[in-house]
Order: sequence, then structure tokens, then C-alpha cells
Amino acid sequence: MTDQLVITATFGVYLIGMLGIGVWSFVRTHNLADYVLGGRSLGPLPSALSAGASDMSGWLLLGLPGYAYASGLEAIWIALGLFVGTWCNWRIVARRLRIYSAAAGDALTLPDFFAKRFDDSTHGLRVVCAVFIVLFFAFYTSAGLVAGGKLFESAFGLDYRIAVGVGAVAVVSYTLFGGFLAVAWTDVVQGLLMLVALIVVPIVVIGANGGGEATVTALRTENVALLNPLTMAAGDPLGVLALLSLLGWGLGYFGQPHVLARFMAIRSEKEVPAARRTAVAWTGISLAGALLAGCAAIAYFDAPLADAERVLIELMAVLFHPAVAGVLLAAILAAIMSTADSQLLVASSTLAQDFYRALLRPAASRGELLAVGRIAVAAIAIVATLIALDPESNVLAIVSYAWAGFGAAFGPALIFSLFWRRTTRAGVFAGIVVGGVVVIGWKQLSGGLFDLYELVPGFVLSAASVAVVSAFTTPASRSVLDRHDRLFSAG
Repeated sequence: MTDQLVITATFGVYLIGMLGIGVWSFVRTHNLADYVLGGRSLGPLPSALSAGASDMSGWLLLGLPGYAYASGLEAIWIALGLFVGTWCNWRIVARRLRIYSAAAGDALTLPDFFAKRFDDSTHGLRVVCAVFIVLFFAFYTSAGLVAGGKLFESAFGLDYRIAVGVGAVAVVSYTLFGGFLAVAWTDVVQGLLMLVALIVVPIVVIGANGGGEATVTALRTENVALLNPLTMAAGDPLGVLALLSLLGWGLGYFGQPHVLARFMAIRSEKEVPAARRTAVAWTGISLAGALLAGCAAIAYFDAPLADAERVLIELMAVLFHPAVAGVLLAAILAAIMSTADSQLLVASSTLAQDFYRALLRPAASRGELLAVGRIAVAAIAIVATLIALDPESNVLAIVSYAWAGFGAAFGPALIFSLFWRRTTRAGVFAGIVVGGVVVIGWKQLSGGLFDLYELVPGFVLSAASVAVVSAFTTPASRSVLDRHDRLFSAG
């Protein structure tokens, strides 16, 4: 059997396994609550691994190693920001969101939570949330499809555009039918595969370099600036704006709908601490592995790679037996699928629950809403595929934009909603709009202060908007406040 056939067979087994989980989940999915949150039945292990896998995506195995390969230890600041952000999100948001989303009329989505938390009969919060969710998820999902295109192009020699289509079909197939349960349990498998790959590959490549000391010596010979986290690859000092931009990635966690959905779906708030420990450990090991692999590859390859984001794919192809390489390459596919499926599910859930049901068909049956959710999955996947067809697309660049949009639009609004009793509907509305618009506008500008990562100013201005507007507007009705007063005391 040729090397290519071995790799193809490995991929085939993996995809059949994911489809099998999709079929199992389809049998257990009876209504929109099952489809969107799996009936709030996740234990701590699947909650933690699903949150991590859906969060990190293909950029963890393509974008971050590629950045480390191109920039050296400068990349450590992104990893640090993300690690701290993961811990803070689980520590600050997870338990309260699980309690309040269930108490607020069993809210199924983030827009649903905001609407019920603030007694929004106008549907204004639902609509503005849904607009930003669909907009930024179209880009975010396309980043996963770009990563899939690069993977299938490198592994099987497919044309890039055909490769993007193959990846889209693979993701949509089980998300379309199995819903949240399919996404969550495939994430468990995918998260474990990603972890194995990010432990094995750095160890093997460092060994191929002759050990850790030889790797460091080679890097110092190549470019000593690569070993200094406070300098860029060219040797210039890492400025304050650049450092804040890299660390600022951690702020994005508080507003990611696909990660927050895992907090809402966990079986009980009492299981959050166990899930947090698992999630933080998984994240720390994975980020460290991605950084080590990218940096060690600088010493391994004699000639620079044309596309730095393919560095892990190239290492797997040259360092491992085809059967092992197939498994490790499947881990990259797992990373891609684990986020793209979650994003499709959240975006489709928002369209079904917060557009269709809230605005068009309040009396829609459970089966009708389920059908609308599945149609939305296919529609959003088509849009994301069209965005991803540009072969020059950069995974990390696309992810950074969508990550900033969600973090700035929803992060401050959610934190205020969970912790400040005086927060008002108008304040949250203002914060969501300001955060999303600042990210979109800031991205179009460059030079000076505008070189700062758009998430940072978007988050700060969004938080200020929530606080100022809430201070000058009237809170929700007395009954809603009474209910949440008790929750705040219990939380």
C-alpha cells in the first residue's frame, strides 16, 4: 500500500467515526433545546474538551505554529494572553452563566439570554446580537475552511478550491443532523487527537534536531532575535502597542458564543470547577506544544517554507510513518472541524431561535424550528465557503478579526449582565453596537494608535458604553429585577 493510500485510509476511518457520532446524536435529538444545547446534559469532561476544541480550531495547529515559525518566541505573548483568558472565562463567567441562563426562562442562546435577562419585548437585543453573530461567524467559519483547504491540498494534492469544498461537506454532514450532541462528542475525540499531536510532534522534531540544546543553538545561529520574546524577528524591540495587541487576545474569550454555549450546556454549576481544571490543563499543554513545534521547525528546515502556516503539516509528512502521519494529520482536521461545527451550530441556532421564532413565527413547532436550524447550517456554510475560496487567505488573520468582533461586542455586555445589578437593556444594547462597530471600523485603519489590535479598543469602549448608558437609563421591570436580585445573592 502506498503512503498516500495509508494516509487516505486513516482519514477515511476518522471521518466515518465522526459521521457515526452524528447518526447517534440524530437519534437523541428531538427538539430545538436538544439541537442547541444537548438538553444541558454535558458532564465536566466533555464540557471542558468541547470548549477547548471548539475554541482553538485549526489556527492552533496552523496559525499559531506558523506564527512561531515566522517570529520565534514573540508568539509566546499570544499564548500567554489566551491561557490567562481561558482561566478567567471559566473562573468568572462559567458558573454564573450556567445558573442565570437556566433561570432566565431556560435561555438557549446568548441573544436569548440577553433578551430574557432584560425583559426585552422589543426584540432589539435579539436582532443586534444575531446580526453580529451571523456576520462574524461567516468569517470565523471561513477561517476553518481555509485551514481545511490547506490541509487537503497538502495531504492529497487537491486543488485548493476543491479542498475547501471537501472540508465544508465533511463539517456540515454531521452538524446538520446531530446538532449539539454531535458537535460536543466529536469535540471530545477531536480535542484528544489535537492534544496527542501537539505533544508528539514537538518531541519528535526536537529529537530530530539533536535535542533541546542543539535546537536552541541552531536558532541562535539562525537569528538570535528569535529567542528573545521582547524582540521581533527582524531584531526590532517589541513595542507597547504590539505587546498589548498580543496579550489582548485573552479579552476575546468573554464574548465567544460557541465557547459560552458550553457553559450553558454543562449538566450542573457544581461541575464547573472540575471542567475548569481540565480545560485549563488542556489549553496550557496545547499552546505550549504549538509554540515548541513552530520554533523547533525553524532549526529543522534548511530552506524557509513558502507558507509558514503549513509548518506542522510539513513536519508530520517528513518525520512520521504514513500511518502515524495520517493520524496526526487527522488531528489537524479535527481542530478545523471542532470549531467550524460549533460556529455553524451557534449561528444557525441564533437564526432559528432569535430571528425566525422571535420575529416571524412565535408559534413555530419544535419540528419546524429544528428544520429551520438545519437549513441555516447549510446556508451559512455556503457563505463561509465562498469567503474561503481565496487561496491567499491567512487563517490567523481571519480568526483575529472574528475573535475581536465577538470579544468586543459581547464580552463586556455579558460580564456586566452577570455581575452588575444596575445594568440596563439600553446599556447592553449600546455596548454590543459600540464594540462591534469599533472593531469593524478600527480594522480599516492603520498607522500609529490604529496598529493596536482592534479587540483592545473595542472591548474598552464597549465596557465604557455599557457602564455610562446604564447609569443614565432605567433598569428592567421590577419583577425581572426581583428575580435577578435573588440570583445575584446566590451567585
